[in-house]
Amino acid sequence: MPSRLSDAFRAHPVHPQLKHPDFTSLQELPESYTWNQRDDDYPSGDSFASESVPIIDLNGPNALQGIGHACKTWGVFQVINHGIPTSLLDMVEFTSRTLFSLPVHQKLKASRSPDGVSGYGFARISSFFSKLMWSEGFTIVGSPDEHFRQLWPQDYSNYCDVIKEYNEEMKKLAGRLMWLMLGSLCIIAKQDIKWSGPKGDFKEASAALQLNYYPACPDPDRAMGLAAHTDSTLLTILYQNSTSGLQVLKEGVGWVTVPPVPGGLVINVGDLMHILSNGSYPSVVHRAMVNRTHHRLSLAYLYGPPSSVKISPHPKLVGPTHPPLYRPVTWNEYLDTKAKHFNKALSSVRVCVPLNGLVDVNEHNNSVTVG
Repeated sequence: MPSRLSDAFRAHPVHPQLKHPDFTSLQELPESYTWNQRDDDYPSGDSFASESVPIIDLNGPNALQGIGHACKTWGVFQVINHGIPTSLLDMVEFTSRTLFSLPVHQKLKASRSPDGVSGYGFARISSFFSKLMWSEGFTIVGSPDEHFRQLWPQDYSNYCDVIKEYNEEMKKLAGRLMWLMLGSLCIIAKQDIKWSGPKGDFKEASAALQLNYYPACPDPDRAMGLAAHTDSTLLTILYQNSTSGLQVLKEGVGWVTVPPVPGGLVINVGDLMHILSNGSYPSVVHRAMVNRTHHRLSLAYLYGPPSSVKISPHPKLVGPTHPPLYRPVTWNEYLDTKAKHFNKALSSVRVCVPLNGLVDVNEHNNSVTVG
């Protein structure tokens, strides 16, 4: 899996000439980190919008219907009573905070190689913007042992154990969420999703874990933690600490802040789920803002199909009046397309314009500023 993911990114290095600054030493916002409206091309929006992202109780009797409605109208929802122990969330947050608190020179020992996918480095989408983002990232695909040994030569194993346990719990939850999302589309049988495996547990699914750190910023109104984008996944499970910063774009409303819910997790519909649903479920455009006095941590579990599986509009969602809107693609093929075309990626794999005349949720942002 790591080498295959690396293959998808090999031709698209991320600012290999840039080095991360020591954010704690910056008393003013450098020009290279100063954004304005035209730098991300999305509407300024209202972070105090009257609408709020749905919160779904996974133990509730209406979880399936609630998830279906949230996926169709928002492309994002929060879940509670999801079965992930609070103690594990606390431990993985502590591990992330400890990692990002290391001196810059120490973190750089675990830098992601320009053609690699794992390790410390800039957000992959940063290549598409002329301004830098006020954040640090650490990507984990497979075992974290090699990189964590570089960060903590003496006691890396405890940190590795936390990440491995978290990944195992996330994989189980992602499989559960997959069946709820598919069930809301009336896709309920294991044979309908052959790659779910004989037990229907999606054992061969692929995933990556992205740790994000947004330091306190001297001028948050002119900075950007993570620029607006959609995820290339089937779904993304996001844990955020108690500091707000995540915003999602809702059609007709603008930017809506997703406040942290104690013990809750944010679930994003990704581009591959948009394809699988034949356009029924929009992949949510989202971004991360920063804070003047508080740092923010988030962990994104990026979930996709096995590397050899092609994702296409499901046959049950296709018919004479609903032709398939997208051609089949593997996750690796789509990652390569996304690395080349960013928010034009869905358009580039589309084969048919919807009969209702609607366009991709992210189609309106094709004129990103390229750095």
